[in-house]
Amino acid sequence: MLHTPATHPWLVALEQSGLGATMRQSLMVYPLVEILHILGFALLVGAIVAFDLRVLGLGRGVPMDAVGRVTLPVAIGGFFLAAPMGFLLFTTEATHIAVNPAFQVKLACILLGLGNALLFRIGPWRRMADWGAPGHRAPASARLGALLSLAAWLGAIGGGRLIAYL
Repeated sequence: MLHTPATHPWLVALEQSGLGATMRQSLMVYPLVEILHILGFALLVGAIVAFDLRVLGLGRGVPMDAVGRVTLPVAIGGFFLAAPMGFLLFTTEATHIAVNPAFQVKLACILLGLGNALLFRIGPWRRMADWGAPGHRAPASARLGALLSLAAWLGAIGGGRLIAYL
Protein backbone atom coordinates (compact mmCIF):
# COMPACT_ATOMS: atom_id res chain seq x y z
CA MET A 1 0.00 0.00 0.00
CA LEU A 2 1.38 3.36 -0.99
CA HIS A 3 0.98 6.40 1.20
CA THR A 4 1.42 9.98 0.14
CA PRO A 5 4.54 11.10 1.99
CA ALA A 6 4.19 13.72 4.66
CA THR A 7 5.73 17.04 3.72
CA HIS A 8 6.25 18.47 7.18
CA PRO A 9 9.57 20.33 6.98
CA TRP A 10 11.01 18.60 10.05
CA LEU A 11 10.25 15.15 8.61
CA VAL A 12 11.84 16.07 5.28
CA ALA A 13 14.89 17.51 7.07
CA LEU A 14 15.20 14.44 9.27
CA GLU A 15 14.98 12.06 6.34
CA GLN A 16 17.48 14.09 4.30
CA SER A 17 19.89 14.54 7.20
CA GLY A 18 23.27 12.88 7.38
CA LEU A 19 21.84 10.53 9.97
CA GLY A 20 19.03 9.44 7.65
CA ALA A 21 21.45 9.02 4.76
CA THR A 22 23.86 6.98 6.88
CA MET A 23 21.04 4.73 8.04
CA ARG A 24 19.92 4.15 4.44
CA GLN A 25 23.34 3.71 2.87
CA SER A 26 25.31 1.65 5.36
CA LEU A 27 25.33 -2.09 4.87
CA MET A 28 25.97 -2.68 8.57
CA VAL A 29 24.41 0.21 10.51
CA TYR A 30 20.77 -0.36 9.57
CA PRO A 31 20.77 -4.11 10.37
CA LEU A 32 22.64 -3.51 13.64
CA VAL A 33 20.17 -0.82 14.68
CA GLU A 34 17.25 -3.06 13.75
CA ILE A 35 18.69 -5.93 15.82
CA LEU A 36 19.16 -3.61 18.81
CA HIS A 37 15.60 -2.30 18.38
CA ILE A 38 14.24 -5.84 18.42
CA LEU A 39 16.37 -6.74 21.43
CA GLY A 40 15.12 -3.64 23.24
CA PHE A 41 11.46 -4.34 22.69
CA ALA A 42 11.96 -8.03 23.49
CA LEU A 43 13.39 -7.02 26.86
CA LEU A 44 10.70 -4.38 27.37
CA VAL A 45 7.71 -6.48 26.43
CA GLY A 46 9.08 -9.70 27.90
CA ALA A 47 9.51 -8.05 31.30
CA ILE A 48 6.11 -6.37 31.07
CA VAL A 49 4.38 -9.62 30.15
CA ALA A 50 6.02 -11.40 33.10
CA PHE A 51 4.93 -8.63 35.48
CA ASP A 52 1.40 -8.40 34.06
CA LEU A 53 0.89 -12.15 34.20
CA ARG A 54 1.89 -12.11 37.87
CA VAL A 55 -0.62 -9.29 38.50
CA LEU A 56 -3.25 -11.40 36.74
CA GLY A 57 -2.56 -14.30 39.08
CA LEU A 58 0.08 -16.47 37.45
CA GLY A 59 2.77 -17.42 39.94
CA ARG A 60 0.89 -16.22 43.03
CA GLY A 61 3.52 -17.92 45.16
CA VAL A 62 6.05 -15.25 44.17
CA PRO A 63 5.84 -11.91 46.02
CA MET A 64 4.79 -9.07 43.73
CA ASP A 65 7.53 -6.75 44.96
CA ALA A 66 10.16 -9.35 44.01
CA VAL A 67 8.70 -9.63 40.53
CA GLY A 68 8.70 -5.85 40.22
CA ARG A 69 12.30 -5.54 41.41
CA VAL A 70 13.40 -7.88 38.63
CA THR A 71 11.12 -6.89 35.77
CA LEU A 72 10.97 -3.10 36.15
CA PRO A 73 14.69 -2.44 35.51
CA VAL A 74 14.64 -4.86 32.56
CA ALA A 75 11.59 -3.12 31.07
CA ILE A 76 13.10 0.33 31.55
CA GLY A 77 16.40 -0.79 30.02
CA GLY A 78 14.55 -2.35 27.10
CA PHE A 79 12.59 0.84 26.49
CA PHE A 80 15.73 2.98 26.57
CA LEU A 81 17.32 0.68 24.03
CA ALA A 82 14.29 0.29 21.75
CA ALA A 83 13.21 3.95 21.62
CA PRO A 84 16.40 5.53 20.25
CA MET A 85 16.93 2.61 17.88
CA GLY A 86 13.36 3.07 16.65
CA PHE A 87 14.05 6.76 16.09
CA LEU A 88 17.12 5.87 14.02
CA LEU A 89 15.03 3.47 11.93
CA PHE A 90 12.41 6.20 11.50
CA THR A 91 15.00 8.58 10.00
CA THR A 92 15.40 6.34 6.96
CA GLU A 93 11.95 7.11 5.57
CA ALA A 94 10.41 9.59 7.98
CA THR A 95 8.09 11.17 5.41
CA HIS A 96 6.58 7.80 4.48
CA ILE A 97 6.60 6.12 7.88
CA ALA A 98 4.90 9.08 9.59
CA VAL A 99 1.75 8.60 7.49
CA ASN A 100 1.73 4.82 7.73
CA PRO A 101 -1.37 3.74 9.71
CA ALA A 102 0.54 0.85 11.31
CA PHE A 103 3.19 3.29 12.60
CA GLN A 104 0.47 5.55 13.97
CA VAL A 105 -1.13 2.59 15.74
CA LYS A 106 2.29 1.62 17.12
CA LEU A 107 2.88 5.11 18.53
CA ALA A 108 -0.63 5.25 19.99
CA CYS A 109 -0.10 1.87 21.66
CA ILE A 110 3.26 2.96 23.07
CA LEU A 111 1.69 6.12 24.50
CA LEU A 112 -1.16 4.05 25.92
CA GLY A 113 1.32 1.60 27.45
CA LEU A 114 3.41 4.37 29.00
CA GLY A 115 0.35 6.19 30.31
CA ASN A 116 -1.02 2.98 31.76
CA ALA A 117 2.32 2.27 33.46
CA LEU A 118 2.26 5.75 35.00
CA LEU A 119 -1.30 5.26 36.26
CA PHE A 120 -0.34 1.84 37.65
CA ARG A 121 2.65 3.38 39.40
CA ILE A 122 0.61 6.11 41.10
CA GLY A 123 -2.32 3.79 41.79
CA PRO A 124 -2.15 0.05 42.49
CA TRP A 125 1.67 0.01 42.83
CA ARG A 126 1.49 2.25 45.90
CA ARG A 127 -0.77 -0.27 47.64
CA MET A 128 1.12 -3.35 46.52
CA ALA A 129 2.14 -4.16 50.11
CA ASP A 130 -1.58 -4.82 50.75
CA TRP A 131 -2.12 -7.21 47.84
CA GLY A 132 1.29 -8.31 46.57
CA ALA A 133 2.08 -10.99 49.14
CA PRO A 134 2.22 -14.60 47.98
CA GLY A 135 -1.22 -16.11 47.61
CA HIS A 136 -3.07 -12.77 47.48
CA ARG A 137 -5.12 -11.63 44.52
CA ALA A 138 -4.46 -8.24 42.94
CA PRO A 139 -7.33 -5.74 43.08
CA ALA A 140 -9.53 -5.28 40.03
CA SER A 141 -7.83 -1.97 39.15
CA ALA A 142 -4.43 -3.70 39.00
CA ARG A 143 -5.78 -6.60 36.94
CA LEU A 144 -7.48 -4.19 34.54
CA GLY A 145 -4.21 -2.25 34.24
CA ALA A 146 -2.35 -5.47 33.50
CA LEU A 147 -4.80 -6.40 30.74
CA LEU A 148 -4.57 -2.92 29.24
CA SER A 149 -0.80 -3.10 29.45
CA LEU A 150 -0.68 -6.43 27.63
CA ALA A 151 -3.00 -5.12 24.91
CA ALA A 152 -1.01 -1.89 24.48
CA TRP A 153 2.44 -3.46 24.25
CA LEU A 154 1.32 -6.35 22.06
CA GLY A 155 -0.46 -3.78 19.88
CA ALA A 156 2.79 -1.81 19.63
CA ILE A 157 4.61 -4.94 18.46
CA GLY A 158 1.88 -5.72 15.94
CA GLY A 159 1.81 -2.16 14.63
CA GLY A 160 5.58 -2.11 14.34
CA ARG A 161 5.65 -5.36 12.44
CA LEU A 162 2.93 -4.20 10.04
CA ILE A 163 4.80 -1.02 9.06
CA ALA A 164 6.57 -2.95 6.31
CA TYR A 165 3.30 -4.24 4.89
CA LEU A 166 1.03 -1.19 4.91
